[in-house]
Amino acid sequence: MDTAQFAVIRSTPGFFAALDQSGGSTPKALAEYGVAPDRYTNDAEMYDLVHAMRTRIVTNPAFDGTRVLAAILFEQTMTRAVDGLPTGQYLWEKKHVVPFLKVDKGLSDSEHGVRLMKPIDGVDDTLAEANRHGMFGTKMRSVIDDANPAGIQSIVDQQFDLAARIAAAGLVPIIEPEVSIASPRKAEAEELLREALERGVAAWRADTPVMLKLTIPTRVALYADLAADPRVLRVLALSGGYSRTEACELLARDPSMIASFSRALLEGLREDQSERDFTARLDASIAEIYRASTVKQPAT
Repeated sequence: MDTAQFAVIRSTPGFFAALDQSGGSTPKALAEYGVAPDRYTNDAEMYDLVHAMRTRIVTNPAFDGTRVLAAILFEQTMTRAVDGLPTGQYLWEKKHVVPFLKVDKGLSDSEHGVRLMKPIDGVDDTLAEANRHGMFGTKMRSVIDDANPAGIQSIVDQQFDLAARIAAAGLVPIIEPEVSIASPRKAEAEELLREALERGVAAWRADTPVMLKLTIPTRVALYADLAADPRVLRVLALSGGYSRTEACELLARDPSMIASFSRALLEGLREDQSERDFTARLDASIAEIYRASTVKQPAT
């Protein structure tokens, strides 16, 4: 584990940029960027376009380690280059931004109110590639749609089982059991999730860091005890379908979380913007998310 990167993640003010849209979410991300589906005819062309979008973001002067602590990458982004350097190397050496890799392969069908991760074939090979490309850690997402205790426990068990394999490979896992903001029992589901996560962290090795990426909870500071646990390196907040303004307003009330936003970060960025306008929009977005992650407001 890179000690300089560990120090950045542990104690530097800032937030994570989630640049990890993959197969299912890439067309929507491109459409919001102004790239219509008729611009590509296959996955290879689609991924070329999304890599161009991500390259424009990470090479922009507004994007650097003074506010952005880390970037979560899709596997094809990790294995490509930015300005002639492997993406992870570019992020750390040129921007002082710590690289992470998304390792999940999407969601299974809903069962017991949750959507588990699909099986990840060749995960050990993927982790070896992550190490070879200088990734600090990994992220994997599953989704909770309802307050079903058995379903939520199954999600947490699956996440921690995979996290143990990731940690054994020398990488820091980010566990992401997202509670849907459309859940009819969101607050109840979050209480059950907190309890299951506390059990998982209590059983986790004391000398091995782990991270959590969670929906901004209905009850402010619900995850504060987890954030204070020395085994938990950071607790990240996902935007989960909220607009950037909504997500930042909610996050600013929660002192235990920093942002790890994807769509909310990219909101308002367009391919046809001039470089001046693109930089202004990206800088304003980063400033808003940074402020919500670092300057906390009293809960009302």
